[in-house]
Amino acid sequence: MEVSVVFTNKNSKTLFALAFLTVVLLFTPLAKAKVHSHHFVIQATPVKRLCKTHNTITVNGMYPGPTLEVNNGDTLVVNVVNRALRQMRSAWADGPEFITQCPIRPGESYTYRFTIQGQEGTLWWHAHSSWLRATVYGALIIRPKQGDSYPFTKPNRETPLLLGEWWDANPIDVVRQATRTGAAPNISDAYTINGQPGDLYNCSSKDTITVPIKTGETNLLRVVNSALNQELFFKVANHKLTVVGADASYVKPFTTSVIMLGPGQTTDVLITADQPSNRYYIAARAYASAQGAPFDNTTTTAILQYESAPCRGGGINCSSSKPVMPTMPAFNDTATVTAFTTSFRSPRKVEVPTNIDHNLLVTVGLGLNNCSRGTRPRNCQGPINGTRFTASMNNASFVLPSNFSLLQAHQQGIPGVFTTDFPAKPPRQFDYTGNVSRSLWQPVRGTKTYKLKYGETVQVVLQGTSIFTAENHPIHLHGYDFYIVAEGFGNFNPSKDTAKFNLVDPPMRNTARVWLMHCHLDVHITWGLAMAFIVENGVGELQTLEPPPADLPLC
Repeated sequence: MEVSVVFTNKNSKTLFALAFLTVVLLFTPLAKAKVHSHHFVIQATPVKRLCKTHNTITVNGMYPGPTLEVNNGDTLVVNVVNRALRQMRSAWADGPEFITQCPIRPGESYTYRFTIQGQEGTLWWHAHSSWLRATVYGALIIRPKQGDSYPFTKPNRETPLLLGEWWDANPIDVVRQATRTGAAPNISDAYTINGQPGDLYNCSSKDTITVPIKTGETNLLRVVNSALNQELFFKVANHKLTVVGADASYVKPFTTSVIMLGPGQTTDVLITADQPSNRYYIAARAYASAQGAPFDNTTTTAILQYESAPCRGGGINCSSSKPVMPTMPAFNDTATVTAFTTSFRSPRKVEVPTNIDHNLLVTVGLGLNNCSRGTRPRNCQGPINGTRFTASMNNASFVLPSNFSLLQAHQQGIPGVFTTDFPAKPPRQFDYTGNVSRSLWQPVRGTKTYKLKYGETVQVVLQGTSIFTAENHPIHLHGYDFYIVAEGFGNFNPSKDTAKFNLVDPPMRNTARVWLMHCHLDVHITWGLAMAFIVENGVGELQTLEPPPADLPLC
């Protein structure tokens, strides 16, 4: 599958992804804007799920972490202590480890400061170091400026629903074992909604999340896919969902019975209590497009609970009434996914940049590397004898630096940390959807970046490949929102497919200085499915990267 996106590095938004934890933007606060201060302590906390208790990394002892609620124009100050959204000039706090900052060392702290500008809707904050975001995450709700209103009828209630994955093991141990052996990591043991697996798992029913609603009410569900490695279908039994926003941008409303979110994506939907009073399951389960790859085939549930009428069968004790279960799509229902993703439109006509300075064709996909001679068999457990799993963009498998962050190396002119030779097109052209030759399975490892000048416009065509297996890749770009002007199947053909671009009302998304572009399936980041853009300073203070803060973590 190929996806074409357009972004410009001037007057652009960012998604919200935290580096050990957050994001920054410094602007003069608007009138009536507020400053919201929070103190986050990263620490191990006993958490019981699936009948077992584990010491789990949490924020302030909470799993998921605290929900942050602000208005457009407000400023967030988050002090993060390690005990175990939009950004224009403050890339130091964007968050990915060894890209814009080094991880916060144990016992030390770092303060993120940023002002929300021009974004409204739902985002999320999360750790961006190894697999810590398995449990270190939370919602960021951005409401309109004081005195402004939603572009839709104000709902009676709002409920954040964070979808996640749970391992009955330490997620860091899971990824370390996979990295050591070269094999695919173990799949999760459960999915969760707001940290709880739900009725269908052992030892979970009594803690199932309940979402209250009254007959006739409308609830704004702010759905976030916080899972590490899994795209997820989401449904509410017997209810329609009206999509009104995604990735902190409003969209032209459309109605659907099911939504699908890749890791890192958010979708705001309105749900109206227009069914007979009852209890209805809210459910999420996997969309798994990789052919033959194992996945967690379980279903997590919450309960939509009508408050204003007796339960089915009479009486007022709803705990005795079994909720209605939705019929979920098949795990490989790509037709439903395509119908959903192609329904997104911006609510009004937008000015898509058409004078393109850089036109990139980027292949994304998995691959295998041959193990070096003398490698122990236990460290060479890929799907084919003598191989290790890997992943790449344009045949370049990204390697994180270790002594300096990319941004630090770029600003201070430190040599030997990265190169600027990421190719604008694949080194070799081939049928990306066919039976790919084994000679194309082995990418080149390196810390390759692509350099841009401030204000340049970039068109990126993301071309999936069938190297090892065909699979969906939710690509996430730090530092910018972008317009998705087209998507389709097969090999991208510029002479024909460009005529299909939607240049009128394409949706703005963030998942589909130094800015990291990577697959938001975290296992693929581990294998190298990422690249970075180096953006040079422009003219004047507002187009120039601020100096690093005094408490910037050191590697």
